[in-house]
Amino acid sequence: MSAQDLIIIMDKLLKIHTSLYEIAIKKTDVIKLNDMNSLNQILKEEQSHIAAIRDLERERQRTVQLLCPIKNNPTISDCIEYVVGTDKDELINISNCLMEVVNKLKEANDLNHQLLQHSLHFINVSLNLLRPQSQSLNYSPSKVKTNAQVHSEGLFNTKA
Repeated sequence: MSAQDLIIIMDKLLKIHTSLYEIAIKKTDVIKLNDMNSLNQILKEEQSHIAAIRDLERERQRTVQLLCPIKNNPTISDCIEYVVGTDKDELINISNCLMEVVNKLKEANDLNHQLLQHSLHFINVSLNLLRPQSQSLNYSPSKVKTNAQVHSEGLFNTKA
């Protein structure tokens, strides 16, 4: 395996992550519009991207291991040390771009998570308002004795 093989894999990872980021932006808009059908379609599309990333990541790990056989579980940074010339610059550039896209993707997913949490909270509050409460906050007849009950007991407890 050569550094060029790793660059090709990293470029594919960058493209898929960029596409996944665009999907996350679409998902934000769909969540805001509360369009569940579109959200389901986006989730299916997202799952196919995640499966492709998983496959490419396995391939990247194999390539990195062959490129840097000295280290156990080498990273891209480890491989950059072994690569020279324009391949090194290209690998550094792609890995930096990939890190930027992954950070943007993380921020978009955090925003989507917050939006979904707020939506669920709103739904729960709405359901609680519509559902009858099992506990009454007012006094209930079983806990408050009426005047008739108080007078019938008498003033003294005769069962002493």
